[in-house]
Amino acid sequence: MSARSKASRHVKDDGFDAKAEIHPSKALIPAVQRVNEQRVEAGFWPKIRKVATKVPFAADALSVWYCARDPETPTVAKGMMMAALAYFVLPTDAIPDFLGVLGFTDDAAVFAALMAVVGKNLKPRHKTEAQALLVRIAED
Repeated sequence: MSARSKASRHVKDDGFDAKAEIHPSKALIPAVQRVNEQRVEAGFWPKIRKVATKVPFAADALSVWYCARDPETPTVAKGMMMAALAYFVLPTDAIPDFLGVLGFTDDAAVFAALMAVVGKNLKPRHKTEAQALLVRIAED
């Protein structure tokens, strides 16, 4: 038996099939989802109020927050959105936020990737709400 067929047989014996597709809803781990939701619930508003006028992706972050709270948004998209929002809220991440605008480049990259994957779920109403809130924050 060739090494390749042994490896193939070994993979099948382990029950792992690299070619099998994983349904997106199976990829979400409920416990992780709850932790992300709790982090976002506790930390999103204090952080966005503090940095809304300083980071160029604030409108995206707010739009994502509104979209994640929309009952019409698919569960899988909400999970990814909550993960990105939780990363934004975390005080320690790849590039610490206390470094000013430079500290938010990793957060901006996370939101850019998120928009590429689930951006189609953002509705005009989410973006309108985000812009209106940014105006109110800037006026305060």
